[in-house]
Amino acid sequence: MNLHAIRAIYRFEMARTFRTLTQSIASPVLSTSLYFVVFGAAIGSRMGDIDGVGYGAFIIPGLIMLSLLNESISNASFGIYMPKWAGTIYELLSAPVSPLEVVIGYVGAAASKSVMLGVLILVTARVFVPYEIAHPVWMLVFLVLTAVTFSLFGFIIGLWADDFQKLQVIPLMVVTPLTFLGGAFYSIQMLPPVWQKITLFNPVVYLISGFRWSFYGIADVNVGISLAAIVGFLLLCLSAVWWIFRTGYKLKS
Repeated sequence: MNLHAIRAIYRFEMARTFRTLTQSIASPVLSTSLYFVVFGAAIGSRMGDIDGVGYGAFIIPGLIMLSLLNESISNASFGIYMPKWAGTIYELLSAPVSPLEVVIGYVGAAASKSVMLGVLILVTARVFVPYEIAHPVWMLVFLVLTAVTFSLFGFIIGLWADDFQKLQVIPLMVVTPLTFLGGAFYSIQMLPPVWQKITLFNPVVYLISGFRWSFYGIADVNVGISLAAIVGFLLLCLSAVWWIFRTGYKLKS
């Protein structure tokens, strides 16, 4: 294992984040704070509790997950797309660095940034609404697993994309709508029975449900299923990355 190569890639990607703090950190935190103001303070004060949890506190896991998914994908996809766009990807491929080390460097940096952002949003939420974390260890497990999984997914998107527009297609057209429809702002138990069954085909439901359980001990689906869904998607992404490096898809052409 070439630790020097991993450290170099990781430090380069983290340095890029700290050079653009406004875009990378401040903007997502500010946007999420507006959600807390509008939904948590303004609307939440006029709504009743959901499963014994105040509405402002209930939406915290969903808002964190919304930012976590988008930022994980964006950070990882942009990080690997830039070497492709600049042509420096060939230097990386010809260097004595294995595909595993490349993935660890880029995905590790993207996941680190996403976890930092999630923690910052969690701290910011305390300013607007009180909340408790019933299972802090499991909260960190879900947070890190989700960040790593969707950073891998973003890495795949960055390899697949041919231009900057394609980097935003899946996050904006697929991931964000699925998150809004995945119980970020409501419990799926509030839906009619037919829509409850349809919603279960949305994979983001399992992420938000498991993450919310770690906060309040309530979940729309079984926690074990939520954990299995994240691990399953992680393994699927790992398989896709392995295939890409094995075949050279979008790397050598």
